[in-house]
Amino acid sequence: MKFADRIQQFQTNVFADMDQAKRQALDAGQSLIDLSLGSSDLPVAAPILETISQSLYDPATYGYLLFHSTRSFRQAVAAWYEQQFGLPVDPETEVLPLIGSQEGTAHLPLAILNPGDIALLQDPGYPSHAGGVYLAGGDIYGMPLLAKNQFLPVLSEIPDAVLQKARMMVLSYPHNPTTAIAPLSFFQDAVQFCQAHDLVLVHDFPYVDFVFTDQKMPSVLQADCDRSCSIEFFTFSKSYSMGGFRIGYAIGNADLIASLRKIKAVVDFNQYQGILRGAITALETGASGIQQTLSIFQNRRDVFVAVLAKIGWSVPAPVATMYIWAPLPEPWHHQSVEFCKQLVLQTGVAASPGAGFGKTGEGYVRFALVQDPDTLISAVDRIASFLHT
Repeated sequence: MKFADRIQQFQTNVFADMDQAKRQALDAGQSLIDLSLGSSDLPVAAPILETISQSLYDPATYGYLLFHSTRSFRQAVAAWYEQQFGLPVDPETEVLPLIGSQEGTAHLPLAILNPGDIALLQDPGYPSHAGGVYLAGGDIYGMPLLAKNQFLPVLSEIPDAVLQKARMMVLSYPHNPTTAIAPLSFFQDAVQFCQAHDLVLVHDFPYVDFVFTDQKMPSVLQADCDRSCSIEFFTFSKSYSMGGFRIGYAIGNADLIASLRKIKAVVDFNQYQGILRGAITALETGASGIQQTLSIFQNRRDVFVAVLAKIGWSVPAPVATMYIWAPLPEPWHHQSVEFCKQLVLQTGVAASPGAGFGKTGEGYVRFALVQDPDTLISAVDRIASFLHT
């Protein structure tokens, strides 16, 4: 049996290896504290669930859902976006529903890249960004994100030979895994750079609301008001704890939206109409719930950073996202995968190795704050015993 060459890019996966290590820990009798996945443990707000529940008794929601039947959702998205960022959006040509934003970031390269074309990706960055490029037959140039540069790529350092073959740049701020944020001025520079080099600018924006300060995160379209080259992806997984419902959307340049829609049309229809109705409720009523969610995660952040400091592991407190991006202590600094494997096998605490997000992520480990404070304290107690053995 023969398989396509593109599948070779997916033969090794750090997170699959970590999943196996978690299973081994459970089989060995460890009680698992899983801080490796950014899947919120908080409940979905009651009004959202009520909307979805009521839809179950409406036979009009049972059939295939084509694009034009998503109009009410797209209109709600456009209204929310204008309210948040002050820019009008055409719901007919500039918004596309997605089955989670990962669907969009993974499929968009199929509409942009020919085999051998280059995508400029953040290193470290979210793994599905690379996966979509590989599926399209593209090549990747990793833009290093370093602490000394506030985890922002230095665009002027991208080689001319790379830019000659590049077709797209993918950014994501607030950033997973580094927790960094980017000012509007950075996006303005990025837009000008992409315009100058004829690049599509993709911004993955799952943590739009996940900021622990009064600072509002900018949309890339505020830097590209004419929608000249940009597309942005949103998800309901983080702000509204709806990860399992798989609902998101793309917004931006009409030609990019139309091209992604063509790809989507041969892959799927849309998800259940009741989920879209629930997402509309989230957009229209969810602001107070988001503030409560942020308060919970900010408290978890403060607790986790404080107890890590008590065991001698000093890490920066992030201003955004639901993660801690922690520089590994010696002697583990260049062994993030082995650190995470041994940590879960010996203590049951699961984390994500920085190397799984790209080679520049080596030397770090990512903890997801998806447990209550008492459980986080227990996790750090176990980490202390591991580090001091």
